[in-house]
Amino acid sequence: MIDDILAALPLGFLLSFMPGAVFFVLLETSVVKGFKAAIAFDLGVILADIIFISIAYFSSYRLIQSIKDEPALFIFGGLILVTYGLISFIKQKRIARELTDSEAQELVKTNYFGLFFKGFFLNFINIGVLGFWLTIIITVGPQLDMDRNRMITFFTSVLIGYFVTDIFKILLAKQLRNRLTSGNILKIKKIISIILIVFGILLLAQAWFPQIKNSL
Repeated sequence: MIDDILAALPLGFLLSFMPGAVFFVLLETSVVKGFKAAIAFDLGVILADIIFISIAYFSSYRLIQSIKDEPALFIFGGLILVTYGLISFIKQKRIARELTDSEAQELVKTNYFGLFFKGFFLNFINIGVLGFWLTIIITVGPQLDMDRNRMITFFTSVLIGYFVTDIFKILLAKQLRNRLTSGNILKIKKIISIILIVFGILLLAQAWFPQIKNSL
């Protein structure tokens, strides 16, 4: 069991630094809203990962292979990300015209349940995450003899390694909070909105041009 845990922890560490919409939104949440808010967001992300791992484990290989390559799912996820990013960007531009520094606190009001759902949602709409976990199960499963207890231990350790690494990322990003003004908050939110749009476009590109997906 110890060997399985030691093999899993580095994967969790690397997973935490994989660039994607979740990576950037987690850092933004930590900087703008603080530690507890970022943890709530991250727990939503992890719940989506747990669901994906369960689907990949209990479903047949052929079924998951057909689902993860379905263009409609990439289009659905991409359109949601682009739409969300555009709405958020337009909203920040509208707020910027009316905002003063004394109103900065209005931007950082925290809804922990909403952040939890946001983390879950942003991770769950990316069908590529399901493909990632399927690949890990196919690669690691035979080494674990497809033993359920060993698989649970391994993937639990991966997620723990991921979560612990994220805590350190959150704490580091949180150090920037003392530099925040309303203007800086808006700039961060605009940048994250643009990043979400970019990742949404990448998902759409993977649906329309499958060769791009194979090269990513």
